[in-house]
Amino acid sequence: MESESRNSTELRSFSDSVVSSSRDTANNSDNVEIEQPSLPPADRGKDAWLMLASCCVIQLPVWGFSLVSGIFQEYFAANDVLRGSKGDLAITGTTSTGILYLLSPVTFTLLTRYPHLQRHCAIVGLVLTVAGSLLSSFSVYVWHLIATQGVLCAVGNGLLFTPITLYLDQWFIQRKGLAYGIMWAAKSVSGVALPFVTNVCLEKFGSRTTLRAWTVTTDQTLINGKLVTTLLALPFAKARIPPAPSTSPKRLDLSFLKLLTFWMPQTGNVIQSFGYFLPTTYLPSYSTSAIGLSHTKGTLLVALFNATSVIGGIVFGSLCDRFAVSNIMLLSSVGSALSVFLFWGLSSSPPSSTYPQAAIALMALFSITYGFFAGGYSSTWSGVLVQVKRDSPSLETGLVFGLLAGGRGIGNVISGPLSTALINKGAIGSGEGMGYTTKYGTLILFTGITALFGAWSWMWRYLRSCVKLVC
Repeated sequence: MESESRNSTELRSFSDSVVSSSRDTANNSDNVEIEQPSLPPADRGKDAWLMLASCCVIQLPVWGFSLVSGIFQEYFAANDVLRGSKGDLAITGTTSTGILYLLSPVTFTLLTRYPHLQRHCAIVGLVLTVAGSLLSSFSVYVWHLIATQGVLCAVGNGLLFTPITLYLDQWFIQRKGLAYGIMWAAKSVSGVALPFVTNVCLEKFGSRTTLRAWTVTTDQTLINGKLVTTLLALPFAKARIPPAPSTSPKRLDLSFLKLLTFWMPQTGNVIQSFGYFLPTTYLPSYSTSAIGLSHTKGTLLVALFNATSVIGGIVFGSLCDRFAVSNIMLLSSVGSALSVFLFWGLSSSPPSSTYPQAAIALMALFSITYGFFAGGYSSTWSGVLVQVKRDSPSLETGLVFGLLAGGRGIGNVISGPLSTALINKGAIGSGEGMGYTTKYGTLILFTGITALFGAWSWMWRYLRSCVKLVC
């Protein structure tokens, strides 16, 4: 009965158009029955899991370059391949990820309002991604790379990512947290092997061949999948609920913007994102300068972070299907903060140290625990969607997802210049043997504090309760 009721509700907008087109016939006959088409089941069945699998595959071209942009940056800085300021190379990665996140509120709103454009948007996004990736291999100046990989690919990735995510939201309702957790885990899987593969390819074949190979192995496979085989991504990326035939804009319910159940998690989401990207950015340089590890071992720490993020994404997404999202955010935030304060903050191997293994062990523990707890934070968005939907039943949850992604984009963009200021601020205290006393000390402290405030929705709830008791 619950499944039939849910299907009936989801079909309301579709059946309204059927009723409208059959109005004349209904006026001439009192016994006309309009037969509603049945929908495939949500949360189960072959189509739902194939949709989730295709969504996971698409994470590779969407997020792949952002996961290895630092490796390309290091290569271009060490080799005279591109003309222009080497200092501007970092703009490519931050621009790519920033545009992808900040574009989300716009694309999710437009495609929710005009659902008939979703399928076309995915194709356009794929074409832009292929074009940008291929053109980047012909870059001569630094700004060429920024314009192609940083801007053109990012816009294409955003147009590809949005409709696929909206489809996923239709296919998974009761198990939404698990689905989103697996989706974000797929992104982390890409970050485990890609850094090593990219590094080897750059050393052996150079940047131009590597970028062209990147175009073929990530983007071209999706094109072939759409045209030829049923085993790859795009053929299974389809809406569960057919869009209404009408091209008129769909009315959007924006009443959720007045709800604290949206703004409190969003506040924590933005604050957490200020520090979330800093460890993966600075782990290689910290491990080299403060601990004395080789560059390869520094890359291993990032890979370890991405590997445990896979587990964290699935675990925290599943927990959101069973427990209050504010409690899951609290668990993620406290675990992340403790790993920063206890493991990263206390790890350092000064030249006089006879026990560098201790610092290496602490950094490995940091990568494992921070990857698990912080890497699973985005999976709690599914719980926010369910929570806000409960308070605003007519809400299109894609709007909330887009705004949460946009909030994360704010932190991503600001964290770049902010991290430079934190590094310039330098150490906290004096002495040897701790990360706090290195030039990364202020950055470590900032990362831990922002991680803790990711639980702002939980903090707000109990602070408000305490104020009521006092008053």
